[in-house]
Amino acid sequence: MIPFLKPEEQHQHKNGGGWVANTVTIDDSVYVAPYAQVSGDARVYGDAQVSGNARVYGDAWVETPLFIQGTRHAVNNSKHGYLSIGCITLTFKEWKKQYRAIGKKQGYTAKQIKEYGAIIALATKIGK
Repeated sequence: MIPFLKPEEQHQHKNGGGWVANTVTIDDSVYVAPYAQVSGDARVYGDAQVSGNARVYGDAWVETPLFIQGTRHAVNNSKHGYLSIGCITLTFKEWKKQYRAIGKKQGYTAKQIKEYGAIIALATKIGK
C-alpha cells in the first residue's frame, strides 16, 4: 500500500499488483510491480513498466514526450505546458508570442522562423 494514502484512495493495479492512487491516469497495459507505487497526478501509458520498489509521483509522465527534429534545433515538450527548442525553454504561450523575435536573435532564416512557427503551433496543439 501507499503509506500516506487511505485505503479507499488507492487500489492495486490489475497488471502486476502494485499500488496506484485513484488520482493517477494509468493504462491497463502498464505493468506495476508488486512493491511499486504510482501516486499524485502521474500519467503512465502504453507498455511502460514500473518495477522493483519504484515510486512514480507528482506531475510525472511515463511516456515519451513530444519530440520534433527541426532543421536547426529539436523541439521537445520537456515538461507539462512547456516546449524546449535548443537550449531555450518557455511555456506554449510564450513561444507563440516570442518565436519570431527569438528566431531572429538566434540567427534563424525567415524560412526557419516560419518552420518553427508551424512546429510550435503543432506542438502546442498536441502536446501536454
